[in-house]
Amino acid sequence: MDFGLSEEHHMVQRMVRDFAAKEAAPTIQKQDRLGEMAPHVIPRMAELGILGISIPVKYGGQGMDYVSLGLACEELEAVDTSLRVVISVHNGLSCLTLLQWGTEEQKNKFLVPLAKGEKIGCGAFTESGAGSDFAHIQATGKIDGSFYILNGEKMWISLASVADYAVVTVRTNPKASQAYQGLSTFLVDLNSSGISRGDLHGKLGVRAGSTGWIAFQDVRVPVENMIGREGEGFKVTMSSFDSGRYTVAAGATGLIRAALNASGAYADQRKVSGEKISDLQLIQAKIARMSLDYQAARLLYLKAGWMKNKGERNTKETSAAKWYATEASFKAASEAVQIHGAYGFSDEFPVERYLRNSKGAMIYEGSNEIQSLIQADYALERRQDKKLRKECPPYDQDSWT
Repeated sequence: MDFGLSEEHHMVQRMVRDFAAKEAAPTIQKQDRLGEMAPHVIPRMAELGILGISIPVKYGGQGMDYVSLGLACEELEAVDTSLRVVISVHNGLSCLTLLQWGTEEQKNKFLVPLAKGEKIGCGAFTESGAGSDFAHIQATGKIDGSFYILNGEKMWISLASVADYAVVTVRTNPKASQAYQGLSTFLVDLNSSGISRGDLHGKLGVRAGSTGWIAFQDVRVPVENMIGREGEGFKVTMSSFDSGRYTVAAGATGLIRAALNASGAYADQRKVSGEKISDLQLIQAKIARMSLDYQAARLLYLKAGWMKNKGERNTKETSAAKWYATEASFKAASEAVQIHGAYGFSDEFPVERYLRNSKGAMIYEGSNEIQSLIQADYALERRQDKKLRKECPPYDQDSWT
């Protein structure tokens, strides 16, 4: 296995790091306090090609591989989680779902403007009573001629108030013998009649990002907007989660790095009794653990990205990467606050924001309790991945660029 990054990978790192440091970092503390995203962030991401980074050029993207997507997520979350969330839902849950499951007509009609950043996408799956228990969602879709009529409400949807399209899974067959078999997925225009949406406020973290709700009341969605076949909604959604969890894992790795760098810088200048606290073994132990966790988390997500490049099923590896990286990022952020002492309790330093932001990733895209159950099933050989009708396309430089 080659652990080296290509020049293209380094180019992606430099470009995204430069954007995040120069165009997002200077205002992120203000935006976090205001509880809203800076208006220039998403348009600038589109201009730089970040929104379609891992989509083939023929579909409007940049033609880069899945490792590039992971590296971009790491760099974005090293500044703030809200930046990475944009990529997770727009690219991971929306664009990659269309790339994997969409027809050529759907890709040309919807994926191209999404990859170019002309339109913004999100994933609308979670409901107030169904998160981890996704098979039992209550939103419905009933066939009516050449349309499906959607009713219900989705909750905790990132970019709900700013997205143009949403990948939405609803129950189309309430009589299916198994609950998960009665679900279907659609690409929904969020400007359609019957849709209302708004932002949620009072969040613990990711305050500089949009998180909201979307309600559907007799919303007419064309039959041709179904993604995959009727009854494949559970498979479509779970494969979308594989992509989303990959971006979350990569982003959480960036947060570990941010906590590590902030802790090292503070410990080197903070003195107690004339001695730098970076010379104290208890502080060194905390920083050493952050460094180790960063290296491990990075290897886990890069392995998942490598498998995605090969077109291999990576549910196990992506789940492990998400579980480990998010747990480690929460630990690293907590220790960073501890190292900063009283200053870590103030938003004058970014570590308290890291701590607040890190908690959410342990819940969304499948809680870490769910990830532990997934890993247990694999370890006990109670779970075997069946080949999907449409696997995520392997990266091919000749045909993607």
